[in-house]
Amino acid sequence: MLGESIAWVRRHKIATGAVVAAAALYGVLSIPEPAPQPPESSEHLRFRWNQDDRWLGLEQRFQQARAVGCDGLRESIDTRLQRGEQLLRQVGTRRFPPDAPLFDSVEDNTFQLGPMIGACFERLSAYIHLVTQTRSVVKRQSERWDMDARVTKDRLYRLLWGGRAALEEVMLQGPAASVPALVLGDDEPSATPFARILGVTIHSGDLLVSRAGAASSALIAVGNDYPGNFSHVVIAYVDDKTSLATVVQSDEKGLHLSTLEEYLQAVKLRVMVLRLRADLPQLRADPMLPHKAAALVLARASSGHTPYDFEIDHRDDSKMYCSEVPAWAYEQVGVHLWMEISRISAPGTRAWLTDLGVKRFDTQEPSDLEYDPQLRVVAEWRDPHTLYLDHVDNVITEALLEGAARGDRLRYAWYLLPVVRLLKGYSMLLNVAGETGPIPEGLSATVAARVVTLERRHRAIKRRVLALADEFRSRQGYTPPEWQLLSFAKHGRDELQ
Repeated sequence: MLGESIAWVRRHKIATGAVVAAAALYGVLSIPEPAPQPPESSEHLRFRWNQDDRWLGLEQRFQQARAVGCDGLRESIDTRLQRGEQLLRQVGTRRFPPDAPLFDSVEDNTFQLGPMIGACFERLSAYIHLVTQTRSVVKRQSERWDMDARVTKDRLYRLLWGGRAALEEVMLQGPAASVPALVLGDDEPSATPFARILGVTIHSGDLLVSRAGAASSALIAVGNDYPGNFSHVVIAYVDDKTSLATVVQSDEKGLHLSTLEEYLQAVKLRVMVLRLRADLPQLRADPMLPHKAAALVLARASSGHTPYDFEIDHRDDSKMYCSEVPAWAYEQVGVHLWMEISRISAPGTRAWLTDLGVKRFDTQEPSDLEYDPQLRVVAEWRDPHTLYLDHVDNVITEALLEGAARGDRLRYAWYLLPVVRLLKGYSMLLNVAGETGPIPEGLSATVAARVVTLERRHRAIKRRVLALADEFRSRQGYTPPEWQLLSFAKHGRDELQ
C-alpha cells in the first residue's frame, strides 16, 4: 500500500514537472521582441489622382451609355476612337516634353471613351488597340525625358497605369469569356535564343513581371508612392541548343531556377513580358548581351545559395529580393535597369513595412519596369476570371494602408508567438538540410506572426467586399467600379476594427 502511494506521488511529480516545464517554455516563447521603429519620412510624395468627382462622373456616363445602348453609341464611339488615333499620330510627329497639354488630351479621351466601350462591349478590341498604342507611343517619347523629374514620372504613370486602369474597368463589365487573356504589345526584335509559349515568343534575357494572389503581393504592388499592378519579376534564360526556357527568380526559397511552364502555372493574376530595346547602344555593340546577362545570373543560381532579402535592400546583393535578380544580371553587362527608383514616403506604409522586416524605403519595384524607357512591352497576359479579384485585393490594401496612416499597426495575437517560434525552429533545421520550412529563411518568427495578421485581416475584409459587391451588382446591374469597391473595403475595414 505504501509502495503504491509512493509510486503515485512520483508519477504525479513527474507530470507536474512536465507541466511546469511546458508552461515555462511557453512563457519564454511568448516574450515579445521590441517593436521596430520606422525611419521618419522627410516628405510625402505619394501620387494621388484627387479626382473623385471625375470618377463618379464617368460612372454616371456609363449608366447613361447603358441606357442608350450599343446602336445609339456607335457614332460617338467612332468619333472618340478616331480622335484617339489622331492624337497619337500628332504625338508621333515630333518630340514633346512630358508636361505638354497634348498628353492631357490623350488621357482625357481615353477616360471619356471607357464608359461607352463598357456599355458596348463589342468594341472592346478597338479600345484595347488604342490603349496599347498609347503606351507604345508614350514610351517612345519618354526615351528623351528626364527620368529623375517628378513631371516625367507623373506623366508616365497617368498615361500607362491610368490607361490600364481604364481598360480593365471596361473589361470587368463584360463576360469573362469575351476578355482576351493575351494582349500583344511591341514586337521588339532580338537576336537571342527564344522559345514560344502561350502565343508569345520569349527571348533569352526577357523580363516577366507578374502578380500573385496573396495579401503580401497586393501590398508590394500597391504600397509605394506610385501604386502599381505587379509584385514579382523574373528573368528568362533560353538555351541556345535545346530552346528550353528557364526562369531565374528569387522568392522565399532564395535565388533559384524553374521552368517557364512551372513559373506560369503558379498562381499568377497577370504577367507582362518586357524586352530591352534593340537600338540601345549596348545591344548595337553586342546583340547577344541579354542572353549573356541571363546566363550569368543562371550560373550564380546554379553554383550556390543566395537567400531572399526580406529587408529589400538593393544595395546589398549577398541576399536578393526579386528585382535584384535582373538588376544584378544586367549590371554585369553594363545595362542599368530601374532608371528611377521607387520611394515609399507615407509614414503609415513605412510603419507596416517595418513591421514586416523591411529596412529600405527606396526600392526597385517590379511595376516600375514598365516605365523604364530602355524596355519595350512585348505582351501582357491577364486571367479574365481573376482580374476582378486582383482589383478587389488592391482596394483592400489601399483601405488597410489608409488605416495605417491613422496609426493602425500590424500587431499579432500574443498566443500565436510561441507556436510560430516553434515553427521557426523547425524551419531552421530544414534550412540546414537545404529545404524550405513553413517560415522562410531570413524571416523572423515575429514578422511571420505579423504576416499571419495581415492575411487574416485581408481575408476578413475581402469576404465583406465581395458580399457588398454582389449586392451592388444585383441592385445596379453592373460590376462595381474600383472607386465603389474601395468604399466597400473601407466599410469592411471599419467593421473589422
